[in-house]
Formats: sequence, structure tokens, C-alpha cells
Amino acid sequence: MASLSSSPARCPSYAYSCLSSSASNGPHQRVSFTSSLPQRAKISLQCLKNFLQNVVLMQDGSVPTTATPVGNETRFKESEGGLLSNASSEECKDAVGFDNNENDSSVSITVVGASGDLAKKKIFPALFALYYEDCLPEHFTIYGYARSKMTDAELRNMVSRTLTCRIDKRENCDEKMEQFLKRCFYHSGQYDSEENFAELDKKLKKHEGGRICNRLFYLSIPPNIFIDAVKCASLSASSGNGWTRVIVEKPFGRDSESSAALTKALKNYLDEDQIFRIDHYLGKELVENLSVLRFSNLIFEPLWSRQYIRNVQLIFSEDFGTEGRGGYFDNYGIIRDIMQNHLLQILALFAMETPVSLDAEDIRNEKVKVLRSMRPLQLEDVVVGQYKSHRKGGVTYAAYTDDKTVPKDSLTPTFAAAAVFIDNARWDGVPFLMKAGKALHCKRAEIRVQFRHVPGNLYNRNFGTDLDRATNELVIHVQPDEAIYLKINNKVPGLGMRLDHSTLNLHYAARYSKEIPDAYERLLLDAIEGERRLFIRSDELDAAWSLFTPLLKELEDKKIIPEYYPYGSRGPVGAHYLAARYNVRWGDLNVDQ
Repeated sequence: MASLSSSPARCPSYAYSCLSSSASNGPHQRVSFTSSLPQRAKISLQCLKNFLQNVVLMQDGSVPTTATPVGNETRFKESEGGLLSNASSEECKDAVGFDNNENDSSVSITVVGASGDLAKKKIFPALFALYYEDCLPEHFTIYGYARSKMTDAELRNMVSRTLTCRIDKRENCDEKMEQFLKRCFYHSGQYDSEENFAELDKKLKKHEGGRICNRLFYLSIPPNIFIDAVKCASLSASSGNGWTRVIVEKPFGRDSESSAALTKALKNYLDEDQIFRIDHYLGKELVENLSVLRFSNLIFEPLWSRQYIRNVQLIFSEDFGTEGRGGYFDNYGIIRDIMQNHLLQILALFAMETPVSLDAEDIRNEKVKVLRSMRPLQLEDVVVGQYKSHRKGGVTYAAYTDDKTVPKDSLTPTFAAAAVFIDNARWDGVPFLMKAGKALHCKRAEIRVQFRHVPGNLYNRNFGTDLDRATNELVIHVQPDEAIYLKINNKVPGLGMRLDHSTLNLHYAARYSKEIPDAYERLLLDAIEGERRLFIRSDELDAAWSLFTPLLKELEDKKIIPEYYPYGSRGPVGAHYLAARYNVRWGDLNVDQ
């Protein structure tokens, strides 16, 4: 089996990869230290450098040396309240372990499919944001690779149109942008041509200048050419003395069988820990905050179970349709596009047991346990819909099948709602309701946790027969307008006894002046560092597909006709009946204050 190579004896120039227990590439193990994040923060970069210079790797990978005393350099700084807070952007290089005095290593990032929308709108802007915040190493090069004929200048011109600057550093934006674009180059080639990738390899080596070369390939291309690109990169453009990693953009197959075939084919050329399956929703700030909210706040952790939680809702809605991109969407549908990956990944993070540590493998182990504990989806617990034409405010909005790239008789759902259950001791009997759709009344992604009614509530009479008004609810707005708020009951000031439904609100825009990074920024930086916590492991993917594949097969075999709903509405009526079956009311029906 051919395999992308990684360095058996040298560590990348940034210490974070060395410190992460997940930073090894298959059989080629690097020096690895497993510790929690606060412990990592105490390790002196200079001490680590001195330590590594004296390391002798034995044949079995062991390190015959004693531990080096740690210094006091830190990735974090003390805040006024005594808690560890994020370091400033000037400290970002120390945060990821970059040492500007190190000249023996480099990082080359190749965006395969550089002329596509994803690369232009997300990947290049994310890479610039990392450079803007000084989070990339001193020696880095970015190459765009695609079939289109383009010069370096044309690539830079294309990329420059989508770059944006941080609000708090705008004064030096033009200078940083110019410096970044000088690091961007282009190489035209076929995705299945080893010769073209060999030419890329020569160009990369020229920029790497004889240093240890670490290479990251981002596959921003259709899944049907993943294997061709990986094969050619493996045989012709992998690193000879550093690590090589590949980021694979979803979708990861259409069902269990195609997903397994894709994984098997990738592993002909890659080790599992070289494959970074990206789900950008895992990089969202509020999704990242899920474990912090739960595991570091005593007021929530004891309540996180069937004893206190009545139901959990995961809601994703877009206020636009396919808009000419229906050709891709029609092959997958909303269940594969959103529910099987984005929402299911959030559910697994939400419901998992406390991991042993913050190590990537410990977290992913717990997520897999959740997925394997889930009850197989039944057709009666799923509602599918498709948006139809609707006229509103003098404007006519086209139906899904009016899209010229969509077959007129398409039954592909643009909306789906499902009730899923986790059959374990913590969540037995708690309905998890997922809802995702296009062309709905608003754009939002949120998690809603509805708690049980207070037993024997003395104030029930003040709420009349609608006990749901008295239900406490924790709402996590993932996007847009990020926020976390808790709905509580309280007395309205006055001489009478009138109750009010109010919110304790953490509105991120009001609380934090710093701009929230895009999810791709976090995930790209993690991939460079070798941190796999937010990337999907192959057994995770298998478990997710095994849950949805029987349902998808039944929907297609029986040619289930979706329920039609007007463009811009709240979706099919059937979704409300589905929720009512489990005594649940969708939380997004009410206007949040």
C-alpha cells in the first residue's frame, strides 16, 4: 500500500503538534506527550526545543531520556477573575507553538479545486484570517490547484475580492493582505494526473527551500474525484521528510455502502490519522462551547439527563432555496446534506458522557458511543417535505422543481423532521427532534433544551392550561447572531402576583467586542496543528450512516411523496403533528425576546 509519508524522526517546527497525542501519522510516530490543555500551556517552548535536540528515538519509538523541567511560558493569560483566558493575537504564534527563530520547517497548503465557490468564499478567506491573526508559521506557502488555466496574478486577483479584515485590526489590513497574496500561487493540472502533481511537487520544493516540508491538501472538489486526487498527491506530491495531511470536504458518500467504499479507497493511500473529514459546523463557536457550557458549569451538568430534560430540539433552517445549485442537491437531499452530518454531530456532542480528557480520541470515543446507542430510525418518525412556488409581497418565489438543474418529477426532500431516541441510561425516553429545511421563513441554526415541568408547581394556575409557558428552556443560537439564553419564570414588579416569562441572555455581540472567527478558520488551524477533536473518525462516520441508510433506502424504494410547503413558510404541517405525538411543541414557533 502506498502511503503519504510523514517524518519518523523530526517534529514540526510548532510544538503544539508535538504536544498533541494525536499528532502522529500512523506507523510513523513522532515524539508525543499526552496532557490536558492547561498542562500544555505551561510547557516552555525553549525547554521543549532543547529537549527535542537531545532526543534519541529507539526502534520501538520510545524516548530514552528524563523529563525536562517546564518553564513558565503559557498559551493563556490570567484574567482579572483568576480564570484562564485566551491569549491576545500577538501571542497567537506561541499558542500554536510557532517559533520565528526556527528556520528548518515549513507548511505548504494546497487548495485542490481552487477555482470553486467553496475555495473562493471560505477557504482562502479563512487562511487569510489566520495569517491576519499571526496564527500561521513564518514559512508557509499556499497553492491553488485546479483544471482552469490561471496565472498567479489572476489567482491573487480572484482571492483578493473575498478577503475581509478583522474589525479590531483594520488599520494594517492592506499591508497584511498584500503580504498574504504574495504567498499565494497557482498550478493548473488535472486531478487524475500524477505528472501534474509531480510538477506541483517541484514548485512546492522550490518554496520550501530545503526545510522540513509539512504539506496539507484541502480537497474542495466533488467526491467522485477524491480518490484520483489523493492517489496522485500520494504518489507524486507527498512530503518526503515531514507530515502530509488531507482535508476531505463532505459529502462522505450517499449511504453506508458508498461511504465504506470511499473510506477503503482513501486508506489505500492514507493512514486514518492523515484523513481529516471536515464538518464545518463542528467549528462553529457555539458548538465548540457546548462542552464548556455543560462540563464547566455545575448548574447544568446535574440537569443534563432524562430526569430533568423533557426534549431536545436541533433546528436548522435556510430562507433561500437551491438557486441554480439543485443539480448537486438533488443527488443528496436535505437528510444527507444537513441531518446526517451537521445535526447528528451536534447531537452526539450534546449527549455524550464526560470524556476521560479533552484528547481528540477520548472525545470521539464518547461520540461514537452515543451514535451506537441510537434507536434505528422508523419511517413513521420522519416527515419529509419539498417547497413549492409561493407569491408574497408581489414577488413570486420559484418551486424546487422550477430549478432548471432539478428533474421536474423529483421527490428529493428539501425539508425533513425526525424524532430520534438514545437508548442508554442517561437519555432513555427523551425525544431528540431534528428539523432541517430550505426556503423557510428565516435563517437559523439552534439547539433548544426544554426542561420538565416543576412537580407540584404552586404557580401553575397563573399560567392557565398552557403549562409549556412555565417550562424552562435553554436556547443556544449557533447562527446567526450567536447567543445563549435561559428562559425563566419571574414575578412582574407590583402589588399583584403576575408572572412573566423572561430570559437570562448572553448575547455574544454585546458581551464580546472581538469578531467571532469563521468555522473554517478553527478547523484549518486544527488540521495544521494535527488536532483531530473536531474532525470525524471513520467509525463515527460508519455509525452515522448505519442510522440513516435504512431510512433513506425505504424513502427511495417506496417513492415517498414529500409534503409540499410554500416557499418562505414554516415548513410542512406534518412536522407539527410529529412533535405533538411526543407531547412536544417546536420552540421556534414563538418569537424569542
